[in-house]
Amino acid sequence: MTAGQAADVRRRSTCRVCGGTNLELVLSLGPTALANAFLQSPDEFAGERRYPLDLYVCAGCSLAQLLDVVDPEVLFRHYLYVTGTSATMAAHNRAYAATLVQELELGAGDLVVEAAANDGSLLRAFATHGVRTLGIEPARNLAAEARRSGIDMIDEFFNLALARRLRAERGPARAVVANNVLAHVDDPRDLLAGCGALVDDAGLVVVEVPYVGDLVDRVEYDTIYHEHLSYFSVAAMLQLARAAGLSAVRVDRLPVHGGSLRWYLSPSSGAPAAAVVSLAEEERRRGLTGVARYRQFAAAVHESRRALVDLLGRLSVEGRRVAGYGAPAKGTTLLNFCGIDTRLVPYTVDKNPRKVGLYTPGVHIPVRDVGALRAEGRDPDFVLILAWNLAEEIMQQLSAYRDRGGRFIIPVPRAEIV
Repeated sequence: MTAGQAADVRRRSTCRVCGGTNLELVLSLGPTALANAFLQSPDEFAGERRYPLDLYVCAGCSLAQLLDVVDPEVLFRHYLYVTGTSATMAAHNRAYAATLVQELELGAGDLVVEAAANDGSLLRAFATHGVRTLGIEPARNLAAEARRSGIDMIDEFFNLALARRLRAERGPARAVVANNVLAHVDDPRDLLAGCGALVDDAGLVVVEVPYVGDLVDRVEYDTIYHEHLSYFSVAAMLQLARAAGLSAVRVDRLPVHGGSLRWYLSPSSGAPAAAVVSLAEEERRRGLTGVARYRQFAAAVHESRRALVDLLGRLSVEGRRVAGYGAPAKGTTLLNFCGIDTRLVPYTVDKNPRKVGLYTPGVHIPVRDVGALRAEGRDPDFVLILAWNLAEEIMQQLSAYRDRGGRFIIPVPRAEIV
């Protein structure tokens, strides 16, 4: 079935922040398989679906976004990505919880709710501080796993209607956190309004989103995939928060996921903090709120692809062996856009046991356990780090491989051997 015929995708015609219709196509990554739709056997290859993966920018509010919306029931009811397998993310979660506990002086009896709680890793970090926690997670497999570990979890999609119901049943939360979910929903205003409806007047809504400024500056095109419908600038987020009845009191820059923003939002109608407004003004000076900057980004994306494909092609001609490390969602975009399949990368490895034994979407590279790097009796000459946002952690894990002469390839912004 082609993307145009698929019944589980629809196309919107208006900006999901401001409702504008002046939307310009800036980058087409081509028909692409769903980032986390890993396949169990070669029997499934022929029937695999691909969907348009095109990035548009709204001339009105500067939101970069996808207009082709895949049914969230297809994307999120069974999910393979978990936050609990990375030491980097575990440290991030511990610091996150400690920061918010201190900021709000949270203690016993206070409720922290997480929208899109994944496997409950962040909530476990909050629980160590003695607060009550509740997770909302639509992936039934992950919600069940979290419940087995003692986390209170509801397997539903978070929205305003659910938030009102939870407040009536459980009372207000001191904090509602939403990490890397705002970009996943077709109606981000409803999700933010739900967070605001659930938090008490003295509480905070805390939202982490990948920052489009880092995406553009670092040519992180592989973070564009069907689950990520929106790519937020400070200017676009300010407009969205205002529309949801929230005011921005603070924004932190974070290195996680290739560069993110953590927003501290108050359920008040006050003006945003001056420091946040200054960030938006800086974006305008850098051209990040104009379409021209995204056209430059698109040109850099094509150059990045050329450099990586040329490097892998040269290594193949030289008889060098290349293995992948990681089977992240971003890897699906990179591998498919660059046309990298088993001829150039025969296999990749991953620490997530849910992915081991499967095949990557679109290009069908087998995913093996990390031990496979030495299973054939000798090391690969190069390891292509598909989970490049965790490159330092991965290279540390493979320090013995590096000591034996192994080398790494970082694919973006431009392919680099280290």
